[in-house]
Amino acid sequence: MKDTTFLLVDQDMLPQVFRKVLEAKQYLLNSEASSTSEAARMAGISRSVFYKYKDGVFPYQKTSVNRIITIQMVLHDKPGVLMSAVGVFYSMGANILTINQNIPVSGKALVSISARIDHMKGSLSDLLDRLKSVEGVKTLENISDET
Repeated sequence: MKDTTFLLVDQDMLPQVFRKVLEAKQYLLNSEASSTSEAARMAGISRSVFYKYKDGVFPYQKTSVNRIITIQMVLHDKPGVLMSAVGVFYSMGANILTINQNIPVSGKALVSISARIDHMKGSLSDLLDRLKSVEGVKTLENISDET
């Protein structure tokens, strides 16, 4: 496993492409873009540039201790959907604090999960991408201040 070294650099010192990648990630996080292709286009970069840098460019988080997120999802009422979503949190090293699931109505249930992500493997956008890909997740929204 490769040791990672991070640098804290003023964004004005870096090529504009890094800011554009962050902009594209924000579009995805805020659900302003429905795909990476759309987010990259909106930010004015190619999809290949986005993928080249997305795992290495992160905004500076002033409050990196006790980072807590709350994700709200609408899940199809099928066995295993919630467990698959919880498995994503587990596999990335996020510590689930609470799970609140409403009674399903019309085959869909509203679920909110709060988790501590200080020591999570990967970025928040990686977590959201993986949750969106879980079969049975109809919608997903980050309702916390964390970006």
